[in-house]
Amino acid sequence: MNSGKTVFSQIMDYLPMYEFRKCVNRYKGNYHTSSFTCMDQFFCMAFAQLTYRESLRDIEVCLRSRQEKLYHLGIRGRISRSTIADANEKRDWRIYADFCQILISKARNLYADEDFGVELADTAYALDSTTIDLCLALFPWASFRKHKAAVKMHTLLDIRGNIPSFIEITSGSVHDVNILDVLVPEPGNFYIMDRGYLDFDRLYNFTQLLSFFVTRAKKNTKFRRLYSHPVDRNTGLICDQTIRLVTYHSQKDYPAKLRRIKYFDSERAKHLVFLTNNFLLPALTIADLYKCRGQVELFFKWIKQHLRIKAFYGTSENAVKTQIWIAISAYVLVAFIRKRLHLELNLYTILQILSVTLFEKAPLNQLFENFDYKICSDFKKPLYNHLNLFDY
Repeated sequence: MNSGKTVFSQIMDYLPMYEFRKCVNRYKGNYHTSSFTCMDQFFCMAFAQLTYRESLRDIEVCLRSRQEKLYHLGIRGRISRSTIADANEKRDWRIYADFCQILISKARNLYADEDFGVELADTAYALDSTTIDLCLALFPWASFRKHKAAVKMHTLLDIRGNIPSFIEITSGSVHDVNILDVLVPEPGNFYIMDRGYLDFDRLYNFTQLLSFFVTRAKKNTKFRRLYSHPVDRNTGLICDQTIRLVTYHSQKDYPAKLRRIKYFDSERAKHLVFLTNNFLLPALTIADLYKCRGQVELFFKWIKQHLRIKAFYGTSENAVKTQIWIAISAYVLVAFIRKRLHLELNLYTILQILSVTLFEKAPLNQLFENFDYKICSDFKKPLYNHLNLFDY
């Protein structure tokens, strides 16, 4: 029996605390703070994410029940609902946003060589957003509809490892395409988007910055065909064309050539038309890349099911953004540990094991060594129209 650190402390040891303190100092997070520091706040909120706490009262009761172990968990301040609520209300959410970006950069380095099913040397990103519904009476700042409030989490997902590389949290009324104004494309990389991001003026910025995009064409897109390239129709490809836009505004917004690929998806019995500014990759590779966009939708579904980002511990904008950023930090931290410990288990299984062992004093890698969990045979069957976010 190990008498060393608790499992929670071992998890937190993977955090770059020097970088965390820099983030705190950047926004003066501990200014006029006597006991409950930003680190205490982060640990409490991360504990709530890892153990699926439902409310501030739930966090308080759970942690106070193990008062003798709080010091060994790294929590020095006194735990109470009002203290955590005040911290979420007043401490700048950008502290945790900046720190999450540091964790993301470390995790992406570990997953840089991960295979995602498409032979591509460059990085591929999937861009999409998810809407989190809120009560208008409690969250009046999150404007969405007349009788409804919501926030949107706009996410750029690195398909290698399914690590979010960019996140922007806005009110629900912000249209998805506006995020292209905030996003800074990286030269040579691919950005996969659905039709909601089809704005030729903004997409032309990708071409000027030497980045590639893959998106769906709208039915009313007017164009003139310049060239047709041969395709193998047995693969589902129907045509591969070089085109120019012909209407006044679209031609003004995007004066360069585009590539138009039409593809028949036999699984969904649906014709898909793609637009891209990449003329070098095979047409079938472009179609396969767009299929990978489903990873970001599965990412949203996964975090909504397994992290606390649908019910919030506070009602202010600062509290909501703080909770979301710490939830993403917990997700990225577990993904980082999974890679560092060379675990074959998926993130769901790892989170379930951690949720019931955080107070135990056992080496972290031993928690998963003798794990004898077998997936039911029904789960081994591929789901129709779904991609695997993590290997089972």
